[in-house]
Amino acid sequence: MSADVSLWVWLVTLGVILGLLAFDFFFHVRQAHEPTLKEATWWSIFYVGLALLFGVVLLVFGGADMGVEYFSGYLLEKALSVDNLFVFLVIISSFAVPRADQQKVLLFGIVFALIARSGFIFAGKALIDNFSWTFYLFGLILIVTAGKLLAPEKEGEDEANNFIIRAAKRFLRTTDHYDGDKLFTIENGRRVLTPMLLVMVAIGGTDILFALDSIPAIYAVTTNVYIVFTATAFSLMGLRQLYFLIDGLLDRLVYLKYGLSVILGFIGVKLILEALHKNQLPFINGGEPVDVFTFDAYTSLPVIVILLTSTVILSLVSPKGKLLSAVRSVDRLANAYLNHNYEVAPEDREANFQKMVAAQNRLMQFDNAKVDQMMEETGATWAVEKATRAHAEATG
Repeated sequence: MSADVSLWVWLVTLGVILGLLAFDFFFHVRQAHEPTLKEATWWSIFYVGLALLFGVVLLVFGGADMGVEYFSGYLLEKALSVDNLFVFLVIISSFAVPRADQQKVLLFGIVFALIARSGFIFAGKALIDNFSWTFYLFGLILIVTAGKLLAPEKEGEDEANNFIIRAAKRFLRTTDHYDGDKLFTIENGRRVLTPMLLVMVAIGGTDILFALDSIPAIYAVTTNVYIVFTATAFSLMGLRQLYFLIDGLLDRLVYLKYGLSVILGFIGVKLILEALHKNQLPFINGGEPVDVFTFDAYTSLPVIVILLTSTVILSLVSPKGKLLSAVRSVDRLANAYLNHNYEVAPEDREANFQKMVAAQNRLMQFDNAKVDQMMEETGATWAVEKATRAHAEATG
């Protein structure tokens, strides 16, 4: 198997990926239900194992270079996909999507992400093949993205109220009430859009933004479009199951963004060095290549592995990380209670309030002074107080 992968290999690969997506829909998502921890665990292991097995096949039949490039790309894209789950979590919470119906939203997000990223993959390949300045552009995009990851976070209260959603509500017939996992329903004798369709629009929009970051990143690892596509596809497969497996741990990964920031910064620098090494721009060194050091895939893989492993371990063992995770959970639950536009029934809202109270009680294991300080810094104090007053008014 050479860098120029034959058509039959592409067709078999596409068939396997489409078959897995169809299997996921008909046997897991079509019938709305909340996956058990056992179900989410086993299917997460299956998809990760499948991705690793595919990498071994590439290593055996394509050679060491293809294998190393695939594993580097897969790890990078998987880390970015997990980071994307944070935004999915905020959007799903903002729309108060019923737990049993969240699978359909997530699968749509995965399929749309795969379609969007495939388009960017082939567009990126066309740019690389035809314009010598492409790596300069990709490198700058990644360095800017790395900087943005270090910027103070903005809370996701407007994720459910972005421009597209506001336009849909203004010009289309919408309702604030769910009807199972249906995209349309009948209200007052008229066919209207349900929040299920709106949340899919919100997630689809974020998928496009994610693709703008992830595709330049993986092209820094390899320019083999087959490896770029398969690493991206396998990193997205199983993301739905992973969400239900680690949604309770997502808030614990407080340092993941810092690890990703360093990785994207490193890859951005790597791309610019590659561009300088193959420079053809007339205003840089007279259009001649610049003799600079460059990183190969054998360097990128250990850098990605070390940074991801260290930031995940640091997140899980850090006392500050545990406290911040607990405070974020309280803050998100309080805001979810306050944002009750999409609630199905009053009992759902009451259950959400009780989850907030339980999350508050878990804060008692930490130092009170540190809890108060972090609650103030994150705005959780205000959200909890407002939610408590609203609950008191609602219950008389």
